[in-house]
Amino acid sequence: MTDRIFINAVAADGSSLHLAVKDGRFAYIGAQRPLSDTAEIIDLQGQLVLPGFVDGHIHLDKSFVGDRWRPHQPVDTLRERLAVEKQLLASSPPIAERADALIRQAASFGTLAMRCHVDVDATTGLGNLYAVMAARDKWRELIDIELVAFPQAGVVSCPGTADILDAAMREGAQVVGGIDPTTLDEDAEAQLDIVFGIAERRDVKIDIHLHEPGEIGIAQLQRIAERTLALGMAGRVAVSHAYALGEVEPAVVDRVAEALARADIAIMTNAPGDCAFPPVLQLRNAGVRVFTGNDNIQDAWWPYGNGDMLQRAMLVGYRSGFYTDEDLNIALHMATDAGAKVIGKQGYGLKVGNEASFIVIKAPNAAAAVAAVPSERRIVRKGVFWSGA
Repeated sequence: MTDRIFINAVAADGSSLHLAVKDGRFAYIGAQRPLSDTAEIIDLQGQLVLPGFVDGHIHLDKSFVGDRWRPHQPVDTLRERLAVEKQLLASSPPIAERADALIRQAASFGTLAMRCHVDVDATTGLGNLYAVMAARDKWRELIDIELVAFPQAGVVSCPGTADILDAAMREGAQVVGGIDPTTLDEDAEAQLDIVFGIAERRDVKIDIHLHEPGEIGIAQLQRIAERTLALGMAGRVAVSHAYALGEVEPAVVDRVAEALARADIAIMTNAPGDCAFPPVLQLRNAGVRVFTGNDNIQDAWWPYGNGDMLQRAMLVGYRSGFYTDEDLNIALHMATDAGAKVIGKQGYGLKVGNEASFIVIKAPNAAAAVAAVPSERRIVRKGVFWSGA
């Protein structure tokens, strides 16, 4: 027996849509209104229905959301930035409290899954990981959070971090991270030996922050692709940022994209405002999976962000020069299905049998929603409007 029927909705392409829910899952999705004498009828009055958002890259342990405003402090080097961050976080509320505030805010915008990078190294140990785990557990029924052990201070250049990364996997992190193997650690082979070694031994995925410029970054992507194929890890490796792809000639991008597609390595870009970033359409046309995330949100790295993935999709489209409905829908795909596939979100999307969680937005179609980022939206979790939004 159907529990409730959502009528008069609008699909991503603007066509008519009706949805039936039974036991928290979609029992029907289509253009014809289903009949029922017992189901509760909810009239969506021509509003758009979208799947829940997926934030493919966020740092819950760093954000000041839930705390007072912290003016940004400019620095000249990465090490100075790390020092400023440590100082500011030392005077902030506990990580679990700030992470909880940001999760709630993101969930209120419609995010139902995320990949969170958490700092772990020889100096901080696993404290940040445990704190984010506590926040994650509080939201387990509403939002899936995949945890990346992220060596912000380096792997080889921060002695003892390799053991901490391995310990993080043992404690429940699902992804092992890396960062700038050449420019930060000054030993690409050594860092990749450690990161891929842990992934192979612990049977976990990989997500490497790569800010390295130009040809250095391109060489790194080739190196990562070769190792991914050699170890049979196709589909289990992502590279975040990969700024170099936006700094080289299109012919170079084509060459690297072929290697990335062959190794099924996904690329995450948040289309940052202060630097080049990967050419989304060129990569997708070459068969590379490209997804997006908010990255840092109101923290020591930059003051921007609110956790809204629809806004992030708009920013990706804006910086990429997306104007057509087709291209705007690609930006949305990066914030929904593409991210869901990378993190392995099960039962996701507007399909019969999947969990009936979705967003109701006042917009005529998906492209219009990406372009305008309407603030008026309602969140449905397992077939019921979420009162906590």
